[in-house]
Amino acid sequence: MPITGIERTNALLAHKKTDRIGLYEHFWNDTYAEWREKGKIKDGVSYADEFGFDLDESWCFNYVADLDFQSIVISETEDTITRKDGNGAILRRHKKHDTTPEHVGFTVTERTGWEEHIKPLLKNPERRIGFDHYRAVKERCAKADRFFCVSVPAPFENMHPMCGHENMLIGMAEDPDWVRDMAMTYAELSISMLEETFAREGKPDGLFVYEDMGFKDRPFMSPAMYREIMFPAHKKMVDFSHGLGLPFIMHSCGFIEPLLPHIVDTGIDALQVIEVKAGMDLLRIFRNFGAKIALMGGIDIRVLSTNDRKLIDAELEAKIPIVKEGYAYFLHTDHSVPRTVEYENYRYFIEKGLGLGKY
Repeated sequence: MPITGIERTNALLAHKKTDRIGLYEHFWNDTYAEWREKGKIKDGVSYADEFGFDLDESWCFNYVADLDFQSIVISETEDTITRKDGNGAILRRHKKHDTTPEHVGFTVTERTGWEEHIKPLLKNPERRIGFDHYRAVKERCAKADRFFCVSVPAPFENMHPMCGHENMLIGMAEDPDWVRDMAMTYAELSISMLEETFAREGKPDGLFVYEDMGFKDRPFMSPAMYREIMFPAHKKMVDFSHGLGLPFIMHSCGFIEPLLPHIVDTGIDALQVIEVKAGMDLLRIFRNFGAKIALMGGIDIRVLSTNDRKLIDAELEAKIPIVKEGYAYFLHTDHSVPRTVEYENYRYFIEKGLGLGKY
């Protein structure tokens, strides 16, 4: 009898031998539009169903401070639109392609702004939950025997859109108690929303938590700062998850390797996405941490973007035979798949990678 996505994911997260490595992926939004327009994927068909992923996610929580604030357009050009949002943040976004928004300005730049404008509004968890979306993805995963994750932006990922990286990082150095308070407040808000969701709709199979803590060749903070400021909030979330018997998968773009000993100490079960172009090395991470955590990613998206199958073969052959031996690896690129990747070559990538990843 074939192994299901739920069974395979649970086995790999527990470092137990199964039939093959796992499979999951992230994509930029415009990739779907590109493939749909070319007739490669039918409108409304999920990536998980199209490619047979072992897990899927529901994004159903709203962390904007002022839930009643109507977004204001500050300026607009042919290519960009700049808005002020319910966090008091002014962010510029590209219209024609997906990118991280540009930070323009923030109401909150230090502790007083946080305490006056944001923290008092971070309540009413039931208003912040998209129960319908959670329920729909949960049911879809159940029908497909797919591992169902609820997706949660963790504290660092909630702070920087609200006050900006620069203000937050200066705060870590000059007022660490302020940033620690923000981190714990967002962690507690997440837990309250998770509790409300699970009480009404039932538990998922695991948590998938997003926390981009690095950039090229450097993390955003020192290991000491991570341990002092971010670790308590992360540990609280991991302990909550494990208290319910749910695995905890952490996503982080950027170079975070210096932080990993402490991140692993929080008790996470898996790390995703292991970004090569930022300086992360899948084989090195596997050697140093693969016995403690499962790994997802680390396959260079720049190689896949060439659409050159010989280069794709070389990338996969250099990595998959090694990391699969830990019985805790999921095939995944090191970043979201862009629209420049041809549909047929993404399918080839999956077939080649899973072929190398059979046990």
